[in-house]
Amino acid sequence: MSAAAIVLTEKDQAERDALLGRLYNATIGALELFHVYLGERLGLYETLVSKGALTAAELAATAGINERYAREWLEQEAVAGILLVESGKGGGGERRYSLPHGHAEVLTDADSINFFAPMGRAVVGIGAVMSTVVEAFRAGGGVPYEAYGADMRNSISALNRPGFMTLLGTQWFPAITDVDSRLRAKPPARVADIGCGTGWSSIGIANAYPLVTVDGFDLDSASIEDAKRNAETSGVSDRVKFEIRDAADPRLAGSYDLVTAFETIHDMSNPVGALRAMRALIKDGGTIVIADEKVAEEFAAPGDEVERFMYGFSAVHCLPVGMVEPDSAGTGTVMRPSRLRQYAREAGFADIEILPVESDFWRFYRLI
Repeated sequence: MSAAAIVLTEKDQAERDALLGRLYNATIGALELFHVYLGERLGLYETLVSKGALTAAELAATAGINERYAREWLEQEAVAGILLVESGKGGGGERRYSLPHGHAEVLTDADSINFFAPMGRAVVGIGAVMSTVVEAFRAGGGVPYEAYGADMRNSISALNRPGFMTLLGTQWFPAITDVDSRLRAKPPARVADIGCGTGWSSIGIANAYPLVTVDGFDLDSASIEDAKRNAETSGVSDRVKFEIRDAADPRLAGSYDLVTAFETIHDMSNPVGALRAMRALIKDGGTIVIADEKVAEEFAAPGDEVERFMYGFSAVHCLPVGMVEPDSAGTGTVMRPSRLRQYAREAGFADIEILPVESDFWRFYRLI
């Protein structure tokens, strides 16, 4: 039946129009994220913060970009309501643009938990490999994490960094009172951070707890190189070491008081094997803490914004990354507590405990 032959009821027409409007607005949002990407990558927001209101020519000269592109970007940002604009007497070239104080934190403050500009990098990183994702859908394979490139790696790093550096030692771990006490006590605790990425979780632990030593392990070489640089610039390289190393290395068994895994289990092809390795790493009386996405405990459709956000990333990033290895568990971003409990029991644990840590996007677990 052709589309022209379909007879729509009033309800059908309302649903059609609502979907059209939603997709139209989603397109605007996606395109605006591309412009946020440009603003962050080229330092345009930072320039506006440091210099104040600028014309297109002034922004171009200060930021080192082409003036015509500067004007188009500024006009787009003003039309989108991200920048403020003051009309100039001489037309478009005399307009002056500025970044509202309330927007500056979101777009330029790398230490703020409200820093969201790097999300543009994530969208660009995914877009760059969508043809490969299409092939993965057809063949059932995966897309290697490194294929998403530096934009995705840097996005994850920048978005997670404020939480690790600000909240981990002031809210998250203090809510796990026995872990907090052990990390403050002597003899100094040893921590293994599994899937440490660019290292901010390991560095955050070391910053919050000056007695501990942390070993960060990851299999992505670019992430480990970034992590080493981050530890050096943060002044903790004497207590935080990073290695490209499989945590299942038997030489590490029984070495650690605390083993952590932040937002990484759902990306793993073999999460049961990873949890089994983590179980071998801890000393008697040691603790394993996992933080992963705070998704709903049961599937429901339609979902809320958090669920939409998590599923939005899952099929185009987290699931393809996890599907690279043969016989993958195929977890995806949406790893509900029941799924982690299943993995934990298969790995030899009795159960999981959901910990009393307040977070909008992460749920914290103890494996017991």
